[in-house]
Amino acid sequence: MPHTADARVEAWAPTREGCIAQAVAGLVETFADASGAPATAAEDFRIPPGPDEDMLVAVLDRVIYLVDVTGQVPRHADVSTMDDELRVRLEMASPDAVEVTGAAPKAVSLHELRFTADATGWSCSVTLDV
Repeated sequence: MPHTADARVEAWAPTREGCIAQAVAGLVETFADASGAPATAAEDFRIPPGPDEDMLVAVLDRVIYLVDVTGQVPRHADVSTMDDELRVRLEMASPDAVEVTGAAPKAVSLHELRFTADATGWSCSVTLDV
């Protein structure tokens, strides 16, 4: 990104829920490598129904909040839909078990936010304030 305090994440998957899970993985990859870290906890939360873009931002905002408050880092995300709401389960890793590669994001920007579906699946693009 032209601004040094921004990072851009792009994700895609066959389903909306898969795309959101990939966006979570992309968010984490902007500041840490948790690929080899064991899961030490789980965080479950729900996002109420709304426009797809709002639901994506709500999930990413919650991930940023959890990293900031708990210090733990998501190593895997499962996203599903039930009764039009998103259900998210994050496998969390201890900060001691991940390799920190940069500063954790502080917020999701709505600037140039994109979350769309086409014949090949879902894709999103989001800017993170670092």
